Amino acid sequence: MTMDQSRRAFLKRASMLSMAGGAAPFVMNLAAMGEAAAATASDYKALVCVFLFGGNDYANTLVPYDSTQYGVYRTQRAGLALAQSVLDPTVLRPSIPLASGAQYALTPGLAKLLPIFDAGKMAVMLNVGTLVQPTTKAQYNARSVPLPPKLLSHNDQQNYWQASGPEGATSGWGGRIGDLLQSGNGTSTLTCINVSGNAVFLTGKAAVQYSITNSGPIGLTARTSLNGSAAASTLLQSLIGGSVAGNHQFGTALGTIGSRALGLYTQVTGALAQAPTIATPFPAAADPSSSLGAQLQTVARLIAVSQQLGAKRQVFFVSTGRYDTHDGLGTLHPTLMTNLGDALRAFYDTTVELGVANQVTTFTASDFGRALTANNDGSDHGWGSMHFVLGGAVKGGRYYGINPTLANGGPDDIGQGRLIPTMSVDQYAATLASWFGVAASDLATVVPNIGNFAGSALGTNVGFV
Repeated sequence: MTMDQSRRAFLKRASMLSMAGGAAPFVMNLAAMGEAAAATASDYKALVCVFLFGGNDYANTLVPYDSTQYGVYRTQRAGLALAQSVLDPTVLRPSIPLASGAQYALTPGLAKLLPIFDAGKMAVMLNVGTLVQPTTKAQYNARSVPLPPKLLSHNDQQNYWQASGPEGATSGWGGRIGDLLQSGNGTSTLTCINVSGNAVFLTGKAAVQYSITNSGPIGLTARTSLNGSAAASTLLQSLIGGSVAGNHQFGTALGTIGSRALGLYTQVTGALAQAPTIATPFPAAADPSSSLGAQLQTVARLIAVSQQLGAKRQVFFVSTGRYDTHDGLGTLHPTLMTNLGDALRAFYDTTVELGVANQVTTFTASDFGRALTANNDGSDHGWGSMHFVLGGAVKGGRYYGINPTLANGGPDDIGQGRLIPTMSVDQYAATLASWFGVAASDLATVVPNIGNFAGSALGTNVGFV
């Protein structure tokens, strides 16, 4: 992209942010495209994306347990395969067994999620990944269908997962859901909230991604402190929104964004000060470098004050890393899984405590899965993977999707046990978006390739929520 193109793109985004920041009629009109119900809805719903950066190893997360699959699993990853006896306590017993007879167990680190699955509030997604359209192995080998760009590349596949587009995409499907539904919120900027920095997933065409830390809203950083002075704060807001802005596009965008940030800081800080005390403990992270539990606890606190914030629909993004397990999979991955299981269980229990379990749906995502075959003490980049969806509205206690045939060079494999996805991210996203309130006619706005899956085995709504 040239410098001129970059500048034009920035100006376009800045003007969008300017309009969105003031909840201008432009935003109201955009949101009205396919959503009349959310604007007058009396209920509350939240989607929470838990992104595992690096590419989670599918085979040591949802572990093959039946004798046929387990034999292949053990052979393909000598030294990394979990002992079948270790898996006995976490075997999944779904309400609808797989027709193939395949069985799976949760890795021991996810044991705390087993009661949620057994209670029918957690569903397992089989072989999810980035696709442009349904793809067979023959089509992949012949390159006779369009494929996601730069398969096995971290940056590109993270972006395709989050945005249905390559690296450089300017909006993600979480943000595009926000575009359609933010008019139902009292403060449109609190529709898409990131607790882990910044991600294209939450960037909309008009919806603004609001970042918050585990310590609360991000305050103004300056060389001098306002020392709690209301007069100084008012003067600063006047300067940011007035004389600094001027008539220049950059100045206008800076003034609008700065003024909005100051206002939101006060609004969110005030609401969180009234948040109820959460009794559910969030355990210390098994992986000390991860703040996933703390991020989810922050999300829970924001959900608890959603009424004070005037929110009816919110999309959250939390994340954790170190999932690029080329080395040390046998020692690192169990720690990552324990941390994930503990954090998800504490968050789900908190939604029950707050009385909003039926209104909050949490789902996992990652760059890609990994290869089945071991590479010394790790596994290499893959494609399809296994994921989890939790919440009171989830039709859980069962599998969704098509279980893959495990084999190096098998019918679902592009090499070394890298799975060709049989459930697309578009189908995964469309199902979540439909529950959230996006009309069927607007799904292509959220995930542009969804029409390619209308005639597939799973259709455009997988039905897990």
